[in-house]
Amino acid sequence: MEIEFIKEFVMLAETGNFVETAEKLFLTQSSLTRHIKSLEDSLGVKVFDRTTRKVSLNRFGRIFLQYAKEINRIQLEYTTAFYNELQGVHGVVKVGTIPIMIPYHITDIISQFQHENSAFTLDVEEADSLELIRMLRERKCDFAFIRESDDSVNEFNKITVATDLLVALVPPSHFLANQDPIVLGQLAHEPLLLLAKDTFMYSLCVEKCKEAGFFPRIVFTGHRAENLIDLASKGMGIALLMKKASASLVKPKIAVVTIEPVIRSTISLAYCKNINMSKASVHFLNYCKTCIDNSLYQ
Repeated sequence: MEIEFIKEFVMLAETGNFVETAEKLFLTQSSLTRHIKSLEDSLGVKVFDRTTRKVSLNRFGRIFLQYAKEINRIQLEYTTAFYNELQGVHGVVKVGTIPIMIPYHITDIISQFQHENSAFTLDVEEADSLELIRMLRERKCDFAFIRESDDSVNEFNKITVATDLLVALVPPSHFLANQDPIVLGQLAHEPLLLLAKDTFMYSLCVEKCKEAGFFPRIVFTGHRAENLIDLASKGMGIALLMKKASASLVKPKIAVVTIEPVIRSTISLAYCKNINMSKASVHFLNYCKTCIDNSLYQ
């Protein structure tokens, strides 16, 4: 049984789609189909239920998935050991990341990779998601941890790292502080505190307000979430931020109120489609996939 086929099985289990999986793995759909059939022949059972448009794990597939992830983890460990022992193997991986890293365990992933992979070097740069997308397009970074909304375009290959949801941070004396959840339209006449105009979060908040039927009354924009939260606690307005991203900054004298309908963002590791990767980049990608698949940082 080919280990690469096991990796393909894990990704197909995640996507439920042959076309999407083949694209992410730089394979033809027919090759992926042959590999999965070969895997099933080796196992002696079918692991997927297939329809014309989608595949899903059956009971044998669900059993095998936990072992497949463990095989991937072990394969990554010995591959790492070999790279670190080989002479002359080296490489730099350029990684972009959103500034808010700790709540999504991005610092865990990149620091542990560097610690375990002395043969390779990470060159990490912080930027907003909009800038990171531009850097990916211009090949100024190999990978980027970006924030995106549910309806983002499918321009890059992406691995979901975490999800988060938009909340309103309300002064304790405000009448909305004791209402949970609130509807976004209830903020139509409220002074709002948003992250800076050149950020993804600003664009997302303004877009969602417009969809709710109003243009936001913005009284402050800035690059530091802690400033928005402090101003909100002092009664200057209501801050719109992501729940996990702001959790460690929230003050006692402020109410965190959920918004309906839920406005989610996804933090993904993104990389360009249809490119030839260096050994270092392939190893970094496999490392991240294994960490996320095995929920090492969840």
